[in-house]
Amino acid sequence: MGRVNWAALLNLQGLAARWRSAMSEGAIAVEDRLELARLEWADHKRRLALLALLLVIFGVLGVVSLLLLSAAVLVQFWDTPQRAMVAWLLAALWCVACGAVLALLLSMARQAHSAFALTRRELAHDWRAVKEQL
Repeated sequence: MGRVNWAALLNLQGLAARWRSAMSEGAIAVEDRLELARLEWADHKRRLALLALLLVIFGVLGVVSLLLLSAAVLVQFWDTPQRAMVAWLLAALWCVACGAVLALLLSMARQAHSAFALTRRELAHDWRAVKEQL
């Protein structure tokens, strides 16, 4: 009696080859996604560093210039009856400016949600493809 090749009969070799191929493609896809995430992270870090530097520079220059402008306006109105009104108007102007800066900061914080959009979209697309195959 001859020996039966069960692996060939059940096509296990073809199944194993398909699994190896799928695993190889999956590994390549994971490497691609990790590279995309790394590139996006580097870009995001660069933008955050530049934003922080510009924010500090703008903050220092803005505070100095606005303080000098406020002092100049107060000096201009010092010997007039409107001195108190001008001081309160300057204080209100500073409060409005702080509110505007706070609104801009909140807006930027909301936009930070869009970081890594390409990576998230690719991973969602991959996840849908995997679920369809299951």
